[in-house]
Amino acid sequence: MWILYAFASAFFAGVTAVLAKLGMEGVNSHLATALRTIVVALFGWAMVWVAGSSGAVGALEPRSWLFLILSGLATGGSWLCYFRALQLGEVNQVAPVDKSSTVLTMLLSILLLGEAAHWNTLLGMGLILAGTLGMLQRKPRERASSGWGWLPWAVLSAVCASLTSILGKVGMTGVDSYVGTAIRNMVVLAMAWALVLGLGLQREIPALSRKNWGFLAVSGVSTGLSWMFYYRALQEGPASVVAPIDKLSILVTVGFSCLVLRERLSRRAAAGLLVLTCGTLLLLL
Repeated sequence: MWILYAFASAFFAGVTAVLAKLGMEGVNSHLATALRTIVVALFGWAMVWVAGSSGAVGALEPRSWLFLILSGLATGGSWLCYFRALQLGEVNQVAPVDKSSTVLTMLLSILLLGEAAHWNTLLGMGLILAGTLGMLQRKPRERASSGWGWLPWAVLSAVCASLTSILGKVGMTGVDSYVGTAIRNMVVLAMAWALVLGLGLQREIPALSRKNWGFLAVSGVSTGLSWMFYYRALQEGPASVVAPIDKLSILVTVGFSCLVLRERLSRRAAAGLLVLTCGTLLLLL
């Protein structure tokens, strides 16, 4: 079942990027992240209540609390960087760099968690990196606008995302997946709102349109579903396989961005996407 959970996570993660991009139009990315996180946190605790897992909170060991909090901080950093990158660049640019966190996740899972590295793992990692580089290209309209300003944020998002997977894997050991996800959500919520209040961004809330609220709320629900399936998959399966499956969300993201945002892939980017996908699928052998 953990394979099905991982694929469900990939679908909802792919939809999230496009919905969030639509919801952030004219809104500071940090404020948008904080507002989305409210929905994600509420969704997470609702799942805990539905599953009847609330009693498991008091049974958590200090070690689990530590790694869940660290994982939450890494997730918060990844989100803040990712949605800042989305605001500066196109979805088809940002998503491939963010998904390259797969390679770092696999390296860390091999080095720190002792998971096995086979020939398909090494070859798959190489293809993922090659595909990511193939999808990096400067759009013509960027010559007079943001240029590569989105790239550092996307790279930081990928690094934090890889740390999230490893820390989450350790923290979820022996922990109910719904409870672990809900606790992490609260850490991200606190982190996001601390930044918003520190920068005084809460003053911009009255200016949000119905479109902003609607897409941010729906993207929050989509994120909640993605996390729920992802950490359930992590609890039952190896991080070195769960993470690559989850990163197949790039296909969903690219598809939706083409249909909804009217973004287009060049031949080089399309070839890069194909190589990246082949590398990801190779990891499942």
